[in-house]
Amino acid sequence: MDTDFEKRLGVKGLSGNLYPHSSPHKKADARTPVTSPRMIRKQLTPVNSPQKDKYGDRFIPSRAGNNWQTSFNLIQEKTQVSKRIGREGNEGSKDLSLSVYSCLLKNELLGTQIEDFKETSDERRAFAPITEDKNLFSFRPKRPSVINELSSPYSLSPVSSKSQKLLRSPRKASRKISKIPFKVLDAPELQDDFYLNLVDWSSQNVLSVGLGACVYLWSACTSQVTRLCDLTNDNDTVTSVSWAERGNLVAVGTHRGYVQIWDVLANKKLNVLEGHSARVGALAWNGDMLSSGSRDRLIFQRDIRNSGSPPDRRLVGHRQEVCGLKWSPDNQYLASGGNDNKLFVWNLSSQTPMQTYTDHLAAVKAIAWSPHHHGLLASGGGTADRCIRFWNTLTGQAMQSVDTGSQVCNLAWSKHASELVSTHGYSQNQILVWKYPSLVQVAKLTGHSYRVLYLAMSPDGEAIVTGAGDETLRFWNVFSKARSQKESKSALNLFTSIR
Repeated sequence: MDTDFEKRLGVKGLSGNLYPHSSPHKKADARTPVTSPRMIRKQLTPVNSPQKDKYGDRFIPSRAGNNWQTSFNLIQEKTQVSKRIGREGNEGSKDLSLSVYSCLLKNELLGTQIEDFKETSDERRAFAPITEDKNLFSFRPKRPSVINELSSPYSLSPVSSKSQKLLRSPRKASRKISKIPFKVLDAPELQDDFYLNLVDWSSQNVLSVGLGACVYLWSACTSQVTRLCDLTNDNDTVTSVSWAERGNLVAVGTHRGYVQIWDVLANKKLNVLEGHSARVGALAWNGDMLSSGSRDRLIFQRDIRNSGSPPDRRLVGHRQEVCGLKWSPDNQYLASGGNDNKLFVWNLSSQTPMQTYTDHLAAVKAIAWSPHHHGLLASGGGTADRCIRFWNTLTGQAMQSVDTGSQVCNLAWSKHASELVSTHGYSQNQILVWKYPSLVQVAKLTGHSYRVLYLAMSPDGEAIVTGAGDETLRFWNVFSKARSQKESKSALNLFTSIR
């Protein structure tokens, strides 16, 4: 019997006559609870029995050999993203607070020693491929415990010194985006057609809009409106507009398959490009080269300086109408989307697509190349798909994706931060601003009563203009100012102080 257990039962206080070699006829001590020799022998039997393992009165499993550490980062990203979709406008600050709180819990419970929270840590996952690991626990060698680390005896804080540094670390102030447009313009006869691209903003701060058979120019500096061309006499309508990079030329695609090149300063038509047998709904410039996509399923690339010559390149791949075209920032790759739910990437030399992506379940009109991550391409699907997907065109891998809940009509990246804006149609008609790569909603803007089919960004990268079938153009301030325009705080800047 266990010695400690024996002491608690008072067996130690019994006389020596209780042991087997003593006389059984001798009277027992009055202090003992034993009343008969049979009971004495019955209780003393375990004392003389062979030594056995000790057991308690209940089973408690021993976990001393298990080193379990919760691995929050292994939870599937899609689950986290789906919870973030419902967040609106100024909920970005709440998400930041939740991230800091999560780091604080890891410090106190797991001893991770996080001292500084940086939002930019997500940038490392910009090109991370999709993982299917759903494990919540990871089994790793146990790290030295720092949970009960030494702290100052005069500290009144209930958290460790590492967590105190984390709470004191500087964080960016949350950016508030106005949910009200700063300007609204009427746009009569703006077509409610998903496959057209009728709005574009030039580097000279001039907005071009295709309304019916006419193209109008609106100067953001003077608010003056001028009519560039009228196709009524040709029995034609405008189906697409696109500015050249220098902002002096504008291309106009028509319903009859023509592409007109106009000099805005001279108000003169320079050239008419033929070749398409159906409407031209997508245009994209690459220097003096102009790419055009049509309902005839073809993509033409032509040098506008060679008037009347056949197309330099004829790209065949799509099986239905081409509705999206975008050149990469380095002008080396062309991305095309079609009504056949396919996304192609072409290079400058081959006549066949370099890469083909078929994950979308609806027409791919929304296409945007990231100016911050080389080779990163974003695309959006129509009503049956509703997803924004990201692709690493350097390796051909699919990356993150997010279900927006409605038709994706346009995508555009911020020029100054790793953010992008998307416009949507059925059924919510909203405008969403996303942070990449976390895919957290920074803002949700509403106001259009029809599908937000058209999107263009100002040359300074701060404002966007959206157009819809409700025949209005709305201007929004959604992105932050350029870093170069912010006041420099460097000690080497001689203009920040007066000597």
